[in-house]
Amino acid sequence: MASDDDGGFKEFVDARYPDLLRVAYHLTGSAGDAEDLVQGALVKAMRRWRRVDEPMAYLRRVMVNHHITMWRRYRAREVVTALLPDRPVRDVADRVTERQALWQAMRALAPRTRAVIVLRYVADLPETEVAETLGCSVGSVKSRASRGLARLRAALEPQPRTATSGMAAPARENHGF
Repeated sequence: MASDDDGGFKEFVDARYPDLLRVAYHLTGSAGDAEDLVQGALVKAMRRWRRVDEPMAYLRRVMVNHHITMWRRYRAREVVTALLPDRPVRDVADRVTERQALWQAMRALAPRTRAVIVLRYVADLPETEVAETLGCSVGSVKSRASRGLARLRAALEPQPRTATSGMAAPARENHGF
């Protein structure tokens, strides 16, 4: 039972936990890691609850900072891949393949760029709030979002195959000549 002196912490968690978990999942790419990230952020917020003016902004920032710190420590950790059934249904297999390709592309982004993409397009925050959360300028958010989306598009674009080798042809740069 919540005490009267918790300042609404329990009610906040009950109401906003799914939103926090969704952001954490998109930062980490793993349901288990997302739950750990949210729990750690909530423990930190609980200690400072009375001094926190904007709880969602505070918790998003704690999650992003903690995820970046953990990413730096564990860069070489194993990558989880999806196992497909022997005879998958075609459209389910396509969705799984697309989602896996998206996660690989997201993992290849720098942590702060991934944080911008997640906060801007998954959490649907305006650029100003993303900038506040990450402690950077709006221009930095815009440029990271632009470069991050360009990298995601490039990583997810189907690669042309050559007729002789069956391997992807090298990308050619178009310089407008």
